[in-house]
Amino acid sequence: MNRKVNGLHEKLHDLYEEVAKRNAGETEFHQSVYEVLNSLGPVVEKHPEYVDSEVIRRLCEPERQIIFRVPWVDDRGTVQINRGFRVEFNSALGPFKGGLRFHPSVYLGIVKFLGFEQIFKNSLTGMPIGGGKGGADFDPKGRSDSEIMRFCQSFMTELYRHLGEYTDVPAGDAGVGTREIGYLFGQYKRITNRYESGTLTGKGLTWGGSQVRTEATGYGTVFFVNEILKANNDTFEGKRAVVSGSGNVAIYAIEKIQELGGTVVACSDSSGYVVDEKGIDLDVLKEIKEVRRGRIADYVEMRGGTAEFVADRNVWDVPCEIAIPCATQNEINGDEALALIENGCRVVAEGANMPCSPTALKHFANAGVTFAPGKAANAGGVATSALEMQQNASRDSWTFVETEQRLEQIMRRIHNRCLVTAEEYGQPGNYVAGANIAGFIRVADAMLALGLV
Repeated sequence: MNRKVNGLHEKLHDLYEEVAKRNAGETEFHQSVYEVLNSLGPVVEKHPEYVDSEVIRRLCEPERQIIFRVPWVDDRGTVQINRGFRVEFNSALGPFKGGLRFHPSVYLGIVKFLGFEQIFKNSLTGMPIGGGKGGADFDPKGRSDSEIMRFCQSFMTELYRHLGEYTDVPAGDAGVGTREIGYLFGQYKRITNRYESGTLTGKGLTWGGSQVRTEATGYGTVFFVNEILKANNDTFEGKRAVVSGSGNVAIYAIEKIQELGGTVVACSDSSGYVVDEKGIDLDVLKEIKEVRRGRIADYVEMRGGTAEFVADRNVWDVPCEIAIPCATQNEINGDEALALIENGCRVVAEGANMPCSPTALKHFANAGVTFAPGKAANAGGVATSALEMQQNASRDSWTFVETEQRLEQIMRRIHNRCLVTAEEYGQPGNYVAGANIAGFIRVADAMLALGLV
């Protein structure tokens, strides 16, 4: 019988308490561990060997945690000091794989939560990649290209010794795009005297990058939602959607929704959100965010018509049928979830990592809102990074169409794997349980087979 203590299976409760105590103050990491363990009750009932062998305890502890100083000189000639991180969490399935995030909020707990999520996300892709994550508390906003280059070079001067195509392969995340990857890869090449393309992904197309990598996370999230709709004999046609954020993930989620017949009426940044009842004009949005690096408020002036900017308010107040949060962790709390439900939202898919709080998830479940967790819905980014690694290893290059088709196939497989697994463990239609269990079992079985317990 699945007896629970504080919501967790009794065999997992003490483990969670141990993780929380050992990693004091790392609230995001605690949240991600609890969310996974909360799904594993039926698994440990059916397979007690996972508890008896301590494979779950081992899975909650990173293989390696690296923290280092990043000194660099700004344009005024002043020495600045930041802190860099790389958490190499689990390599049972392959080399550590996961992005680098540059943002002032980055600290060890954020990096560990992202790395822990990455284990299961990478497992769900079915590809031979382990889980890791990294970053720094550096804020690229307002910094010149020269400052960003000097920071990236200093960051890589320490990190390079821990990387390699068979060891650890970083990519981009928030604050780290093709520009930053270029500076990082250039420094790696300079130090090692080797052109190891497969050591970093998210590279430019002219020097080892993959088609669709920029679009992959946004496209993949929408492909996943499309599979949800198809499973319910429905389509995007005529659907009203809201997307938070206005970076790469949000922009290309909007693009794919529009291609599939939906209308995205609102998107946002940290200053507020815009509503455009005619549908967000992608050309205008890309001009603001990709060319000018401006603010979402500029959209109204450039677009004209009935577009409206709402300052310092939450985009989830806008009525929609489909919501795709693409900004940051815990951006949808309980009140915002209730607002979405009241306004008719029926599907929520996480384009960002853990953007929905535990309270929000409870409200969605109680209201019958279909919810797709980030480790499944936004796995398209890392999947395409793995495709980039394949191309680098074979010295090959694929077309945009071919790569997008592979991405869509991967997202379809992830969706089906989640549904089948949820059904097998008595929770039909529960994408959270399906993703957590399917991702866990593949990693745990590998750890047992390799004697990594």
